Amino acid sequence: MTDQPKFERFDDLGHGPAPSIDVPPARRFTSVEARIDAAAHRVLDALPAHGFAGALVEFTVFGLKQAWACLFGGLLLALIIASHQFWPENALLARYDFLFLTALGIQIAMLAARLETLSEAKVILIFHVVGTIMEVFKTAAGSWIYPEESIFRIGAVPLFSGFMYAAVGSYLARISRIFDMTYTRYPPVWSTALLAVAIYVNFFSHHFTIDVRYGLFAATAMIYLRTVVHYRVFRFRHRMPLMLGFLLVALFIWFAENVATWSRAWIYPSQSHGWAPVSINKLGAWYLLMIISFVLVTLVHRPRQLDETHR
Repeated sequence: MTDQPKFERFDDLGHGPAPSIDVPPARRFTSVEARIDAAAHRVLDALPAHGFAGALVEFTVFGLKQAWACLFGGLLLALIIASHQFWPENALLARYDFLFLTALGIQIAMLAARLETLSEAKVILIFHVVGTIMEVFKTAAGSWIYPEESIFRIGAVPLFSGFMYAAVGSYLARISRIFDMTYTRYPPVWSTALLAVAIYVNFFSHHFTIDVRYGLFAATAMIYLRTVVHYRVFRFRHRMPLMLGFLLVALFIWFAENVATWSRAWIYPSQSHGWAPVSINKLGAWYLLMIISFVLVTLVHRPRQLDETHR
């Protein structure tokens, strides 16, 4: 195992650098990631730590880590786009079945190559089940449709669709580990679990009763408003209000949804006669769904308080 360099971190009040602390790579990285991290340090440690050059290094590493966290989702989205553009019209294998089999293959390969931990694979499995159940209900209710045929499906839902939910879970689980995320004023886990259950139930119940999503937005603010996430990019720890992080992730998912519906991975009724951008109103639904995703991840990767980071 390679030696992990020391990092500066800022104290909870932001009063400047606290004493440097060693972070065992095994705690945050797979064996492959530890080797990548060591190689990156050999290149980047010689660069300035402060000023414009230091900020550029942090920004570059931030982007690379984000891309690495999106590995599964990015590969799946690339396959959706490529298959939409180039899939033969009379192919023996349906496009949706190809997406299911390749997504399954990617997951197996990532585990075998130690690009993903077993706990992250468990998160992906949970998301696949939770997402598929909701998909079966939502397609039956006419919320969206899958316009192509397939063999691997449950009702009107091709099984690859569960991997699209799993991609969100994979990203959140990987980013929590890769960025060594810790929190201040994190709410009790039981309260976040109740919120996630209420959100999930409302995705179903609003078809029969009133939609309480605005109350759920308010509940989200009450629970998470004071929570701050602390994360390490390269040399330094940074922080952000957790709710802002939720919004940014939801916005990213909304952009990905526009690409996916353009590629006819699924379509909304308003897109049946030609593609149109997904309504910005869907951002709220993705925000709430992302809360469910985050809470499920915290059941596997328990949120750590900032002062517990290196215990």
